[in-house]
Amino acid sequence: MATDASTDFELTSAWKQSFRRKLLAWYKQYERDLPWRKSRDPYRVWVSEVMLQQTQVATVRAYFERFMAALPTVHDLASADEQQVLRLWEGLGYYRRARGLHAAAKVVSSELEGKFPETVEELMKLPGIGRYTAGAIVSIAYDKPAPILEANTIRLLSRLVALRDDPTRTAGQKKLWRIAEELLPAKDVSRFNQALMELGSLVCTPREPKCDACPVESLCQARQLGVVGELLPTTKKTNYTELHEAAVVVRRGGDVLVRQCGPDERWSGLWDFPRFGVESEGPLYAVREIETKLAELTGITASLGPLLKTIKHGVTRFRITLDCYEATHKGGRLKSSKASPAVWVKPSELAEYPLSTTGRKIAKLLG
Repeated sequence: MATDASTDFELTSAWKQSFRRKLLAWYKQYERDLPWRKSRDPYRVWVSEVMLQQTQVATVRAYFERFMAALPTVHDLASADEQQVLRLWEGLGYYRRARGLHAAAKVVSSELEGKFPETVEELMKLPGIGRYTAGAIVSIAYDKPAPILEANTIRLLSRLVALRDDPTRTAGQKKLWRIAEELLPAKDVSRFNQALMELGSLVCTPREPKCDACPVESLCQARQLGVVGELLPTTKKTNYTELHEAAVVVRRGGDVLVRQCGPDERWSGLWDFPRFGVESEGPLYAVREIETKLAELTGITASLGPLLKTIKHGVTRFRITLDCYEATHKGGRLKSSKASPAVWVKPSELAEYPLSTTGRKIAKLLG
């Protein structure tokens, strides 16, 4: 086991100095040209860091540029309608991030006159900002000493010191935060922290790390001890739950029915076609269950038509098989509330609504 082969590693002054020098020299040569690095405006840093949580850089790039074009300042974000914010965020997932951004922007705009706090402690008082995001803003935007710890740096630092503890548990996390703080240089913290994340992203990858191309290979304890592949995982294994659901495109003339997901639903604030879990086995029983649940959810009755498409997708800890049906409106009184409004719209109008990812896929099937 890695815990037997490795020991707590002491970061000496000479080791830290060598690490910083090698890392920054490598970053000078290999730094990627990313849109959020063109300015150290704390607003841009904040938005990019929130977008990058659990999302690949390649995916975030286009979203960030579109978001900044539409909402270039924290005041613009604060005054935007939530539906606009969610539409700009559509497809990135984890939509509570977008709602957290919106809520924090309102505080910064109205109570702080548009100026972001410059300390980790003050930033963490804002909605949706945790220790990592606060540290990123303080170090990258303000070039002040603040440690950061996210997926790439957790993996990198764990290998650097051949961490014996489980990096997903409290004891391991405390050690990694301490190491991240010890490594901080006296100056140029902004570039140093970005370089740490860059090295983890490009070289010290989860599988088959490019150790031969690593500028700090000679300083890496896991490499020296030959235990890179034996260290404990830096992310928790997800146990998935299989779900079977149905989504129904109800047609009434040239219109289709969509509803906004309520506060306690999976995609709160987003719009979707009527959707619910299905338990029946066999097509005949499924038809009856779907028509009954459609009436319970929306208040209308409809005749279920053909299967449009089956979409398999994942959401957090769920693996979902979604059967998408067409249906023809028959009658009933539409249920619509302030918390979860429902409306009839033309398919061409769906482009203006922030839809769930699968909702957008269904909308594209409608032409």
